[in-house]
Amino acid sequence: MKGNFEFRTRKSNRSLWVIECIDPNCSWRLRASKIVPESTKFVIRKYMGVHCCSLLNRNANHRQATYVVIGEQVAPQYVGVEKGPGPKGVQTFARTKLGAQISYYKAWRGRKHAHTLIRGSPEQSFHILPSYFHMLEKLNPGTVTHIEVDGESRFKYLFLAFGVAIRGFRYMRKVVGIDGTFLKGQYRGVLLVATAQDGNGQCYPLAWGIVDSENEDAWTWFLTQLKEVIGDTDELALISDRAPSIKKAISTVFEKAHHGACAWHVAQNIKNKFKCADIMGSYWSAVNAYRCEDFAGYMTEISHRYPRVAEYLENEVGFEKWSRCHYPGLRYNITTTNMVESLNSMLVNARDFSYVALLDVIQEKMSKWWNDRRIVAMAITAPLTPSRESEFRPRFAQSNGRHTLQLNPVTYHVKGGELEGVVDIFNKTCTCKEFDIDKLPCVHAIAAAHHAQVSVYSLVSPYYIKEYYVLAYGETIYPVGSQSQWDVPNEVATRVVLP
Repeated sequence: MKGNFEFRTRKSNRSLWVIECIDPNCSWRLRASKIVPESTKFVIRKYMGVHCCSLLNRNANHRQATYVVIGEQVAPQYVGVEKGPGPKGVQTFARTKLGAQISYYKAWRGRKHAHTLIRGSPEQSFHILPSYFHMLEKLNPGTVTHIEVDGESRFKYLFLAFGVAIRGFRYMRKVVGIDGTFLKGQYRGVLLVATAQDGNGQCYPLAWGIVDSENEDAWTWFLTQLKEVIGDTDELALISDRAPSIKKAISTVFEKAHHGACAWHVAQNIKNKFKCADIMGSYWSAVNAYRCEDFAGYMTEISHRYPRVAEYLENEVGFEKWSRCHYPGLRYNITTTNMVESLNSMLVNARDFSYVALLDVIQEKMSKWWNDRRIVAMAITAPLTPSRESEFRPRFAQSNGRHTLQLNPVTYHVKGGELEGVVDIFNKTCTCKEFDIDKLPCVHAIAAAHHAQVSVYSLVSPYYIKEYYVLAYGETIYPVGSQSQWDVPNEVATRVVLP
């Protein structure tokens, strides 16, 4: 192929293969036959390896440069990576390595064939899905998986939650972001994800799902499975965009948890609907306001400039959905679903993989995160996680010089700075509301702790301490290994799941 010589098949059957140069005057030819009649292997019996044909017969658009051949040759470049060469990269590979000029379409088909060779076909992915889930559960105790099929055994939904993440959720703030992103493989679908945020501000994936689309039935099914692994309490906050299907599903499945809107999605809706990007500063100040008095001031600014926006935020969205100070539950400093968006961005190159290949990528990334973060956690010498420690230290410095007056055994009036505060160190509250919402001592609480000779770290939520961070990543997520090594019961291996 590199020499641009083409050949044609002179004879081909189950026991014999004869090829020759396309120039009938050329002596180049190859003859191969079976080693023995019952064998599947061929051996070359005769080979004339020198071309004596005209150079005019050479053709860079090689007839033997099929997409199958191209895919087989370029396949090693997709091993161990998510992306690999795109169609243009495959064209370059064929030209430089194989000496063949191929079309963009043939390169695209060759790339697709290479993906199939390395990661399996989409159809095979459905077939092995029950066995794959069985091995995940076997190697990762406590892992929860579900596969939903229709009456004809055709795939509808899947759900996956690793046991280590389920157990680690007890060390997380009970705020869960949920969202979906479109898949681009042959059978499309939507990848759903539910993630918490650890004490260091990093995403902590709890559950994954694949469904046909973001409709009410699909979300209801996914959230029903999610509820089984994380529960439903007043402490739980679910953050999402304002899609009607999600809102309805959450209200159907979760009776006690509080639903909050992603403030970023609300901001995008405002800009698109009212064309008023210049009001975003006041909007974000209202989102992040700890005290209702401050919130009211920002809303007055918005109302004076854009009355319709203010009406939209109050009546259509509802203050309690996007405003930190009006939220009925506890969402800490988590106002958006950015933690979910980061997961979707992480998987952008794997969204056209088959389902099992995509789940493999998810498992591999989560395994790496758990290991890397465990190493970081074990090396921490401060009482808090790195991000919380860096947030806490400036507050500690700002508390110096505050005048503190004790009102009773647990209550202190702290003066100085722009805002005074009345702190209850027993109930861990302050009238500035930062302590109440973030569960990290504000400058007033730190000053009160100094006066009371109480350790400021004793006032910090346990979700931010080093010990919880270590425990959250204390276990390991294991891969399923090679399919040839799987030990799967017959009733699982023979379960039918069709595309």
